[in-house]
Formats: sequence, C-alpha cells, structure tokens
Amino acid sequence: MDKELLHKVLVQDGKISENQFKRACDDSAAHNTELEKILISNRFVSRDDLYQAVAKTINVPYIDPSSYVIDQEIIALIPEKFVREYKVVPIFRVANTITVAMENPQDIGPIDELSLLTGLEISPVLAPLDSIENAINRFYGSKGDKSLTEAITVIDQEASSTEPKATSVEEGKSIEELASEAPIVKFVNKIIQQALKERASDIHLEPDEKTLRIRFRVDGILRIVAETPDTMKMPVVSRIKILSKLNIAEKRRPQDGQFEMAVEGKRIDFRVSTFPTIYGEACVLRILDKTSVLLGLADLGFSPENLIKFSALIRSPYGIILVTGPTGSGKTTTLYAALDAVRSEEDNIITLEDPVEYHLPLIRQSQINPKAGLTFANGLRSILRQDPDIIMVGEIRDAETAEIAVQAALTGHLVFSTLHTNNACVALTRLIDMEIEPFLVSSTVIGVIAQRLARRICEFCKEPYHAIREVSSHLHLDSSTNLFKGKGCSECNDTGYRGRIGLYELLIIDNSLRKMIVEKASSEAMQNFLISKGFKTMRDDGLDKVRKGVTTLEEVLRITHGY
Repeated sequence: MDKELLHKVLVQDGKISENQFKRACDDSAAHNTELEKILISNRFVSRDDLYQAVAKTINVPYIDPSSYVIDQEIIALIPEKFVREYKVVPIFRVANTITVAMENPQDIGPIDELSLLTGLEISPVLAPLDSIENAINRFYGSKGDKSLTEAITVIDQEASSTEPKATSVEEGKSIEELASEAPIVKFVNKIIQQALKERASDIHLEPDEKTLRIRFRVDGILRIVAETPDTMKMPVVSRIKILSKLNIAEKRRPQDGQFEMAVEGKRIDFRVSTFPTIYGEACVLRILDKTSVLLGLADLGFSPENLIKFSALIRSPYGIILVTGPTGSGKTTTLYAALDAVRSEEDNIITLEDPVEYHLPLIRQSQINPKAGLTFANGLRSILRQDPDIIMVGEIRDAETAEIAVQAALTGHLVFSTLHTNNACVALTRLIDMEIEPFLVSSTVIGVIAQRLARRICEFCKEPYHAIREVSSHLHLDSSTNLFKGKGCSECNDTGYRGRIGLYELLIIDNSLRKMIVEKASSEAMQNFLISKGFKTMRDDGLDKVRKGVTTLEEVLRITHGY
C-alpha cells in the first residue's frame, strides 16, 4: 500500500503519531515486510480500522474476500493468469457489473483491462493483499490446477519421453543429475505449492517398497496426498537434499538442514530432516511462513478469565513462566504472543530460539547453533551479561539450562521458556527431577501454562445436531441444546475441520502450591488439590469450547486423552 496514502490516513488524521509511523517504516525496511503489516502487528492500528480509513479516503468500499464464497460462474469470467498477475479477485456480479477486490482500487490499468476482457463494468473495492491471495488460492487453486497425482503422471510421461533409458543411476545418470532435471524440479515445487495451498505445517516423504508416499500434516493430522512410482523415489528426496545443502551421497545417517524459497511473493523457510529406513531415506519438511501474521493473546483461544490472569502474569517483574505441551501444541506461538504483548522501548528483551520463527521489532533474537558452540545453556549464560529485563529461552532441555534460568529469575529477570510435559503440575516436578532444589522451584516459577491445539469446526459446512442424552449429561447440557459439527466440504477437504484453536490450563503458583512443591508432593497430588479448589483443566477448557460450537467433543477427547 502506498506509503504517502498511509501517512495521510493515519498521521495527518491523528490516528497514530509521527514517531509511531517512523518506527513502523524503519521496521518495514529492516525486515523487508509490508508497512501495513508492521503497523498492525505493532498494534498501532487494527487491521479493520486501517483499511476502513483508507477506503473512506479513496471513496471505495472495504471488504474481506475471506468472508465470501465466490460462485464458479464468476471465477470463470476472469482467467487465473490475470488475477495472479494483477492481484485482483472477483467477488460477485450484479447485472452487468462485477465487483472486484483489489489492494489498490485507484490503479485504473487492471480495471480497464478487465473491462475489455469481460465486456462488463468493473466496480473496484479495497481488500488486504493477503486476503486477496488467499481467495485466489481457494477459488482458482481448485479450478484447472492439477493435483499431485495428475502431476506425477505428467512428469513421469515427460521424463520417459525425454530420456527413456535414464531412469536410474545404473542406466547412465547420477542421482544428482536426476534430481536437478526439469521434471523432478517441477514436481518438488508442485509438492511445496500444494502443501502451502492446503495450509500444511509439515510435508512427509516416506519411501515404501515400491513407492514414495507423500503426506501433509494439516491442522495436526497427517493424510496421504499422493504416491509416486519407485523411479521417482531417490530423485525427489535428493532434490530436497540439494536444496538443503545436505550430502546426497550419505544415505546411512540422519541429516538436518534448511532452505528458503519465495512462493507467490512469500518468504517461506523449510527445516529438513532425513532419516534412513529399509526402503530408502524418509524426509520431513517443517514449513515456517515468515510472513504470517503474529497472533495476539486474545486470538489464541484463552477463556476470558484465563486471558486476564495470563495478561497480568506476563507483566510480573521477575520469575519463570513455563509453557508446556508436546511438539506441535503451539507453545512457541503462545510465547511469541506474550513477548509481543510486553515488548516496549523501556525493556531489553532477548531470545534464544531453535529456530527463530517470527521476527519481532524491539526484540533481539538469536538462534542456537550447537555446532558453533551456541547452546541454550551457554547462550543463556551470555545473555545475562547483556543487561536483559526479559529473557525467552526456547526450551529447557537439561539441568544446566534449568539452573541458569532459575538463577536469572532469582536475580530479577522475567524468564519465558517451554518444557515437554503432559500437564502444568508435571512441569514443577520435572524441574525437581532436573536436580533443581524444590525451594528454588517454589520461589522462582510463578506460572505454568499447559496447552494443546484442537481443530476448529469448518465455518463453511458447520451444522447443528442434537447430542445423545449421555453426551448432554457429560457436558451438563439440557436436552434442547444444539452441538455443532462440520459436514465436510471442499474448503476443509471433507474433514469437517478448518484451522485450530488452543486448549489451555493456567496454573498460577500460590502459597499452598509453594508449600506442596517444597514438600516434594507428586504432580497427581497437586493436580487433585487444584481440582478440589475449582481448577479448570485442559479438558474443562475444551468442553467449554464444545458448548460454544468452536470444536467437537470427539476432538477434545482425542487430544486430552488421559485427563
């Protein structure tokens, strides 16, 4: 969006200060990120307020394309090449006029071309660029876009017609040459594009006896998307290894690497892990979208009560705040949201992460590098010499890191970190198991969050239903209350779910718990004591979200098994 227009709308109209605008411009240049994204992530202005103000100034309506289901007849009027090139998307048609969402409705070039192309009048409206791109991917991606299975057939035929005899190393070509050939390069790019379109967090390439199985993890659940012929197995994995600068000749040992790729204007990082199996190397790619919008605390899924408590907790002057849960439970997102809420010009905030997933203005972020000698333990020790106020340590993995974190809290620092435990109370006993004295745990840890991610019901196919009597009784519902589920549609790949929300239990350490910690009470004893006092567990939080129609009972029971 035009910088001068934003200055006029926000600064000249008194919505933000000149200093705030300058800071946002500096951050935008430093992180190569759109100015409007910086303004929104810094909380200088809300997204809706920003775009509504711009729309009012240039005298056009403002809409969010994500709230529309666009008819395929409208999609058919404008070619995919045009909408992707000019970043426009048709929304609806009334008589001879098409309403089209644009990032810059004052750009008459695309409007005139579109009018000539369709023979219709064009009514432009303002929309955020990311919403436009998402709508294009939603409605054009499924139309005329070959599936991975179709792409495998095309690429296999293309490779066969080009080099009918060069299908393996023994027939004349090295794996590196095969992995760099156009068909394999196209196919790997196609896998990545498809994964991003489906909002996958991980790509799994799994060799079997005669195939390479491709699976995507979407909303925490893996599903098969394609299987390739045996001849493509080694070249596909080798292509990933070449991108990650890994040793393609080494197939007997696990390897870790990373690479960066620009996909449709977005900077995407991929963390790569290979692992030898009896049928070849398995490969997993973790997808990190550096341009994704950082969630605020209010967007994570906290109950109103827990949001108030956690917002107060993270503004404590010192102590340790732990976020616990298994891998993929959203711990890092919660930590980033907390740091974003407390960062200010008055505090020195330093992080030590593995990896750095978001870039936060005003925060000094560092990534561990064990090969270079930068671990969580010695990195944390060095951070304490940097005069910090708030420290974020990606994970407490060992006794040494735990001990330094405790010392940091004792000397007046606020420390955020994570642990891999099943619930909040176990985090306290885990620190004691790391040989931290119980009295130190009781005097430094001020709060623990345990969390999981539950799949949200898809809003496009959400429908009510009456729960059976046993379920209604379990949820304390009367017989007339409706629950909700997703019927399954193209928007959610017929799963009934789209997106995820956090389930939380928030443990604030009080004097009763401190006494139990010093006495080395078990985690079960602490949990039972808290429940007797009205403590809400993750399952309780999940059941509240079931009652509100956010997720399903089946989903809550699945991810809180054992509670």
